[in-house]
Amino acid sequence: MYFLLKLSFLKGDDGFKMNEVLVSLWYIMGLWPLVYSMLLLPTGRSSKRSIPVWPFLVLSFAGGVYALLPYFVLWTPPSPPTEEHELKKWPFNFLESKITAAGLLAGGLGIFGYAALANADVWKEFYQYFRESRLVHVTCLDFSLLSAFVPFWIYNDMTSRKWYDKGFWLLPLSLVPFLGPALYLVLRPTVSASLSLSGPAASEQE
Repeated sequence: MYFLLKLSFLKGDDGFKMNEVLVSLWYIMGLWPLVYSMLLLPTGRSSKRSIPVWPFLVLSFAGGVYALLPYFVLWTPPSPPTEEHELKKWPFNFLESKITAAGLLAGGLGIFGYAALANADVWKEFYQYFRESRLVHVTCLDFSLLSAFVPFWIYNDMTSRKWYDKGFWLLPLSLVPFLGPALYLVLRPTVSASLSLSGPAASEQE
């Protein structure tokens, strides 16, 4: 509980300095739900309309991957088609924005850089927390699972945007925790672009 209060700025300055790596982990976990929101909306929606994705995404801001796992199990492809007018509304316009994606990547680079600059004693202390604190242990597991599942959702998003032929080289990079997915979000084409590409083809088939 002390760690939660301290990391949430609900504990005043009591002279105790938080471990830099632990602080970095806490902040990066706050950004992961946004990454998954950008991957699951709209291309990761389940074909069964009775299973909306947004409640799981909202809960993931508090529960991490543990809130997303039920949706992963219940998810059924293919995702329903996305209409052009949907992309102009909240939250799609925010999640499709390159500014949002660039902010995620910049934030991730800053957080990882902050942890990387920590000295060996700080990392040893973090390892001690990992062994002795259930909160830190569960959070590390949460981070690992989010990193493990994200390549699949990047592949799903990439194929939905009809960008696999050009963007396949980003799949190996998606294995790099957080930074790989964030880079993909910056470089991927918008859903509206893929709709415009598929439009003529669809009309020809008709």
